[in-house]
Amino acid sequence: MAVEQAENATTAEGQHPHGHPHGHKGCECPQGAREGHRRAVATFVALRERFAAGEGLPRALAHSAGASRQWVSDELAHAARSVADSGRAETSAWRHRVWLRTVCVVWGAAGALLIGQLATAIGAGWSVARTAGLTAAVITAALLTLTARLHRADGGPLAPLVGEDNRLSTSRTVAAAWLLIAVFAVLVLGVELAVAPGDRQRLTDGLALGHTAGLLTVAASTCVAAVLARLVVAARVRAQRLQKVRAVRPRAADLLTDDAGRGSFADVQYIVVHTVALAFTAVRLAREPWRLPDVPWGLALLAAVSVVMYLTGKYAEGGRPTVLSVVRALPEEGAIDRDAPIRTGDDIEIRGSGFVPPGAQDPDRLAKLVVRIGAVHVHVPLVPVAGGFSSPTDTALTVPVPVDVEPGRVDVQVVTASGAETNRYPIDVMD
Repeated sequence: MAVEQAENATTAEGQHPHGHPHGHKGCECPQGAREGHRRAVATFVALRERFAAGEGLPRALAHSAGASRQWVSDELAHAARSVADSGRAETSAWRHRVWLRTVCVVWGAAGALLIGQLATAIGAGWSVARTAGLTAAVITAALLTLTARLHRADGGPLAPLVGEDNRLSTSRTVAAAWLLIAVFAVLVLGVELAVAPGDRQRLTDGLALGHTAGLLTVAASTCVAAVLARLVVAARVRAQRLQKVRAVRPRAADLLTDDAGRGSFADVQYIVVHTVALAFTAVRLAREPWRLPDVPWGLALLAAVSVVMYLTGKYAEGGRPTVLSVVRALPEEGAIDRDAPIRTGDDIEIRGSGFVPPGAQDPDRLAKLVVRIGAVHVHVPLVPVAGGFSSPTDTALTVPVPVDVEPGRVDVQVVTASGAETNRYPIDVMD
């Protein structure tokens, strides 16, 4: 994540202690936003490491471990919000920048096709197919440019490929690639038919269903997979069987990784199989531009198996956060009541799984973790250690029992950053 990627960054001079850099302040240019976010991250990392080493605590709080821990947590949460604010500014600048870059890439690809056509035409001569290919490329590039212009505030041509969690969707990207090559092939045939009407019979035969069944099957299956993947994820999120945390911005790595940034087998195999199939289809189109590419049924079956594996992975991923046990946290060294019931003011350790969902490892997301103890809501303190936090973690977190909790049997429940709730776990709080 953003903070983890800047572990080796150094704190720049002239900064606010909570991550408000003086340099580029108020600048909306991409470079200024990127530099401001880098400085905010570096400041946060330095502050966290300083607190982890036991430095920077007010003397008035040194006598109370609970008060000093809460003060440190509040300071880190405030600095984390500064990092999140600068990250949003950097993301806004990125969106403005990426739509221009994608338009340049699209027209660059059209230019590369022109150069390739001119190079291969030497000796062989110019043909109607070459004219049709260039015309189709210009039309496709113009349509993508229009899309980029309409969605420039959301990433340009990438906007339709971004899911509700602000990540690049693997299923949408693959489906868009198949639709793009199918539309391009149809445009090529259409231009050829307009330029060389005398070859009408061969061109119309190239659109025959028996010849194009493989291509249509693969394109249809990927489109269905994109729709089903969205429905499955949405249904599992509503049922709290899957936790989704919104990403800061889309990244190319989203196509091959899960929400936590780890490589996903389901996504990788889906991308690899369909990339190979798309390359094969493009070669067939280049060699036989007078008809739609003929995708062999063996390749179509492989693509269908890949679709099934991808959807299965989507259905199997994630899980509901669960509290397995709640115990009294081990008191400080030298305490005389190491073995005692839970009382107000004590720390409790909640053990389970799924407390920090994928994509919620950033400090501003960790600060949103809440524990319900009876009717009282307790924000989980951030406890820094060298290189990260000892609490909260995905499997354990430590919170104090507030004095507002009534003695007796109360339920403990964790609410994660994604909004999912765990099961209720009863504990006894003594007077």
